[in-house]
Amino acid sequence: MSIDSIPVRVAAIEAVAPMIREFRLEAIDGSLPAFSPGSHVQVAMPGEQREIRNAYSLCSDPRETGSYRIAVRLQEDSRGGSAFMHSQVSVGDRLQITPPANFFAPAWHARKHLLIAGGVGITPFMSYIPELERQGADFELHYLYRSSQTGAYRDELMHRLGQAFNGYDSDAGVRCDLSVLLSNREPGSHVYICGPESLIEGVRETARALGWPESLIHYEAFAAPEPGEPFKAKLVRSGRAVEVAADESLLEALEREGIEVPNLCRGGVCGQCVTSVVEGSVEHRDDFLSADEKASGTCIMPCVSRAAGNHLILDL
Repeated sequence: MSIDSIPVRVAAIEAVAPMIREFRLEAIDGSLPAFSPGSHVQVAMPGEQREIRNAYSLCSDPRETGSYRIAVRLQEDSRGGSAFMHSQVSVGDRLQITPPANFFAPAWHARKHLLIAGGVGITPFMSYIPELERQGADFELHYLYRSSQTGAYRDELMHRLGQAFNGYDSDAGVRCDLSVLLSNREPGSHVYICGPESLIEGVRETARALGWPESLIHYEAFAAPEPGEPFKAKLVRSGRAVEVAADESLLEALEREGIEVPNLCRGGVCGQCVTSVVEGSVEHRDDFLSADEKASGTCIMPCVSRAAGNHLILDL
């Protein structure tokens, strides 16, 4: 991991839902950096063939600085990260994490905050809620989950938030009508979404159809890179060639070969890893580059995007 990584010890592990475990992390040396609501860290995990780095939202109260809490859902199609955290990490183990970064902070000037969480997407809102309460902000939580799998912190939030909590357990046949939820909202309302891509897109499409400006819609997803066809990346400045397997991202392949590319989100939203393309077609999968930048074919977000053919030549 990078030179600015933080060694931490796993102080506690708790099952907070059938498929979600919470990990409490304490600093081994010194103290942990302060963070703001909506922040995340990357956790480095050794894999059989390569190091895996996954981003997880901090679900602690930002004013509780003695430790960090993250919650990890065991994914059925895990690429190794969630399976490692669930099956190989024990209390007392050491892990490496990055300092907190934030691309999902609340819009504090909003008059109303609508928080929409899907499954383990509740985690960033666990850091929102204490600060929203301290500021006396007007907010609602709409929590979509399956009680047989997810629903972490549900009982705690129901008790804490009262009428501001709205739960939708699909296992019990309770559904959320997004059109009703987003209609006739007061001016100055902002909506925040974290959860599966299907939920994020559903909320965004519904909001746009109802006339919500894009500036009032905020979202975050830490989806694993989708697999694709293998390809070769040639690096102009170093003269090296890197083979990118079908089940790894370009960023992971570069890191496997010891080529560090700045990155923070590993999900195609922050722009830190944008890399110049000298030659080759790109299959863009990010949410950062503009339509014109994608059409130009001169840059790529290697954390999620891939070659559209059998090779790319990069300015690295």
